[in-house]
Amino acid sequence: MMKTVTEYKNYREYILDYYKERKRCSAFTWREFAKVAGFASGSYLKLVCDGKTRLREEGAKKTALAMGLLGYELDYFVLLVRYEGAKTEQEKKKCFEEMQALGEANRVKILGSEMYTYYETWKHSVVRELAVAMPGAKPNEIAKMCKPAISAADVSDSLRFLLKAGLLTRDIKGNYHQTSTSLSTGNLNVVAVAVHSLLRQMGEFALDALDKLPISERHFSGITMGMTAESYKKVVEELAECRKRIVSIVSADKNIEKVCRLNMQLFPLTEKIEYGDMNVLSKNKGE
Repeated sequence: MMKTVTEYKNYREYILDYYKERKRCSAFTWREFAKVAGFASGSYLKLVCDGKTRLREEGAKKTALAMGLLGYELDYFVLLVRYEGAKTEQEKKKCFEEMQALGEANRVKILGSEMYTYYETWKHSVVRELAVAMPGAKPNEIAKMCKPAISAADVSDSLRFLLKAGLLTRDIKGNYHQTSTSLSTGNLNVVAVAVHSLLRQMGEFALDALDKLPISERHFSGITMGMTAESYKKVVEELAECRKRIVSIVSADKNIEKVCRLNMQLFPLTEKIEYGDMNVLSKNKGE
């Protein structure tokens, strides 16, 4: 049995799984599939699945109908296609929110929905840490600990969401516990826009910290450096390993004293140099 379409994040994967399922039970071919969907080219849908072309809106509707999708499942499939083709983060955000609304209206789970909501605001990640670190604390007490301060209502809403999403549990004494000591975005896909929003918020907080906190309470450093594509890849891998080591260090803490944020950023300051030695750019360490 195939998974329902709402369990997919990628429309190409759903088309391919549908094809394989039909092929398993019959002599179904890509040509027959394309003909049923109303495409002139018998290889069109195979090219779509191979990533060599993409569906447009009208083609998405025809393909969905050919696969027997109706009602909200057809609408969801079209939204998957629209999401991939969206050119801006705002368009992607609108598409995914429409997917969420479809799920809620039809009482079906949309894969990635909880993590999208989690990463949409910084409040959930901070409340998730403070709720465990402050056993017995009221929402207004947790709210006062946040920087910037948030309302008790915000904390209550966040706690309800974290419990519903399975990111926190609550014991018979009313104390909160994390179901996992660390979270990862994994394959971003549909939560990418929400993660970008979170990164922007945290970047703004970093600027505030630079201006308002004493050096003893914050650590800022950077390197300006010339790089090749190969060294860039190696540095990204090194940062990923560094992140894992840091998570391991803080996961060993039994009791926390504060909730902190670590931003790791690597981005170009120039256009790509097409000639000469990349290493001619100076390395300014310890900024």
